Amino acid sequence: MSQAPTISTGNTGLDTILTGGLPANRLYLLEGTPGSGKTTLALQFLREGVRQGEKALYITLSETREELAVVASSHGWSIDDFDVFEFSAASEILGGGSEQSVLHPWEMELSETVQLIQTEVERVQPRRVVFDSLSEMRLLAQDPLRYRRQVLALKQFFAGRDATVILVDDMTGSATGHDNHLHSLAHGVITLERLTLNCGAARRRLQVQKLRGVDFIAGYHDMTIRKGGLDIYPRLIAATHHSEFSGEVTPSGVVELDNLLGGGPMRGTSVLVTGPAGSGKTTISLQYIDAACRRGEKCTIYEFDERVGTLMARARAFNLGLQDHVDNGCLVIEQIDPAELSPGEFASRVVSEVEDRGANMIVIDSLNGYMAAMPQEQQLILQMHEMLSFLSQRGVVTFLINPQHGLVGTMATNLNISYVADTVLLLRFFEAEGRIRKAISVIKNRGGMHEDTIRELRIDQQGVRVGEALSAFKGVLTGTPEYLGAQTPLMEDRFGGS
Repeated sequence: MSQAPTISTGNTGLDTILTGGLPANRLYLLEGTPGSGKTTLALQFLREGVRQGEKALYITLSETREELAVVASSHGWSIDDFDVFEFSAASEILGGGSEQSVLHPWEMELSETVQLIQTEVERVQPRRVVFDSLSEMRLLAQDPLRYRRQVLALKQFFAGRDATVILVDDMTGSATGHDNHLHSLAHGVITLERLTLNCGAARRRLQVQKLRGVDFIAGYHDMTIRKGGLDIYPRLIAATHHSEFSGEVTPSGVVELDNLLGGGPMRGTSVLVTGPAGSGKTTISLQYIDAACRRGEKCTIYEFDERVGTLMARARAFNLGLQDHVDNGCLVIEQIDPAELSPGEFASRVVSEVEDRGANMIVIDSLNGYMAAMPQEQQLILQMHEMLSFLSQRGVVTFLINPQHGLVGTMATNLNISYVADTVLLLRFFEAEGRIRKAISVIKNRGGMHEDTIRELRIDQQGVRVGEALSAFKGVLTGTPEYLGAQTPLMEDRFGGS
């Protein structure tokens, strides 16, 4: 038996998850709670058929034609492009065009309902059919056995026709929500979910529970409803995005800083910059971004915590020309609202920046903001691990800003992903000579050799400066060092600096 041809669902993200689309001339179940996006996805499916010159039919038991038109209009669509069969007009068919009164679904026998559906299908001869919804048919049947027999009869009726059918179920008619009998009857099952968080917008996600004969991308995929349809973000699988790249270092332009990392981070590696608030984490990342843009590389900054305006003002104060890089297209800065953005959508944006725009360096500032987008910490670590694997395989240098709690002494963090990063830069405050100073050190560097010294860090109007090793101090990382030397090894002010 030859394999059925594949047809597009009308949704690019879903087609990617299905590795091309749905096998044609089969019956599928689209289930989800009210508000999860079923009608929108069904309309996209029919519109795609119309675009390809196919006849399409929307059979609605639950909504009127006017209500369906309102949903379509909210996306800038029209339902006039395909046939709509609603049961409020069913008596006109039964009465042969005579004057009618409105006939509601619950006033009709189930057998009459199914007969009307078959008659309309015979008349239209559609290639794509949406049946919305099975909950009304379940109410008409009253008896579960009779209901399942009628669904099976529908499947057998469409089996001999050149039509792809989607049965919509809002999961309100059964105690458990899921109908395992329907799952076994359908060639494939797509489930939509709507999740309400304690704060922020509702999250929606999609899962293909089964699809016979197709190696689809399993698991949950985030999605959003926007004007123009559903935006579905296929789950990121890093292994499918590998490309060749050179493993050269990426210098910052500050020789002493680069020496700490043996010349700079290597392409395809991630750098975790961790330390207390105000210690210079973002500024060090901006130093690398500025140097990369000066080399003509494309860079992207995802700003979760700080306003973009504040970031640009800080860059100007430290003699970093980020605005020039934005103006010439080398740098893109995106303000991210974690309460409105799902992790899947964020991952999709990162993939687009790398694959479509060709970004070579990415800064995520900060991981605390990213964590707010996904409260489940374990899932966050898995998601971050997959994203870093993708960036690594595309040769992208990634800077992860990880704020720690406290200023001196013992530090703590909400999220420990130091084992995921290839390089860890540790910043610390320490007290010396009556002043609060900063220290920088490299904890690890998988990309090559690195210094094991602790050096002083100063940031002034001329940018980043790294001093000599603090060899005359003991206990710098504790925040309360003890000075053992005979001479002051600390950096003094330079002209125009601080």
